[in-house]
Amino acid sequence: MSVGIIIMGLLIGFMVGLTGVGGAALLTPVLILFGISPSIAVGTDLIYNSITKLFGSYQHWRQKTIQFKLVKYLAAGSVPSAICAVGVLHIFDSFFHNQEIIIKHALGYVLILVSFITLAKTFFKSNGQMNRYQLKPLHEKRGLTIAIGAILGFIVGLTSIGSGSLFALAIIYLYRLSPSELVGTDIAHALLLVSAAGLMHAGIGNVNYLLVINLLIGSIPGVMIGSTLSARIPAKPLRTIMALMILISGLKLI
Repeated sequence: MSVGIIIMGLLIGFMVGLTGVGGAALLTPVLILFGISPSIAVGTDLIYNSITKLFGSYQHWRQKTIQFKLVKYLAAGSVPSAICAVGVLHIFDSFFHNQEIIIKHALGYVLILVSFITLAKTFFKSNGQMNRYQLKPLHEKRGLTIAIGAILGFIVGLTSIGSGSLFALAIIYLYRLSPSELVGTDIAHALLLVSAAGLMHAGIGNVNYLLVINLLIGSIPGVMIGSTLSARIPAKPLRTIMALMILISGLKLI
């Protein structure tokens, strides 16, 4: 057991519960700053995320707030793509021994993207009017949905980041879902995606299981405390601070 890692998990869980900003975007760069290699940080974060998403998915399944057909289409693209990303990464490392550099730079660029998305979602609200994609039924967007899953799934497999933030943005823009369905569908799909990518990373030795346990010990109560206080503390300034921290982390990794 590492007290420092447990406290880190507690703080990250607290911020996730308080602001709703994605845990992977906070956790992965912090693990690297703690001296953990990028490949181990990504693989460990994916396994950690799969466990936390399991509990969230179960709760939304009970609440009937998951659009399973949308989850199926997204996963049809994202799961094979994430598996492919990890496989390509491993092959590149076998020939060029540059796995850590690729992951670190990819993390940096994705963190910068996530920070801008977080800021946009914080300060720019929808006018309530549906665009032409939202007006189309889901079956007419099947190919587009699978393609989006494939593109974003590759990013998640490579960096562990985006299973919530990037997919949530795509879902908001393309589909008509209630806020609870948006969250439930996003979490259920993320469970499939991060579990597949995490198992691939585990297969090539990129997971520190003791680290996963330490993080869970800290983050579970942290999320509960943060969620409880979220109704009393204004989220907008906190989200802005978190987005800027993610941006700085991304710039440092490039």
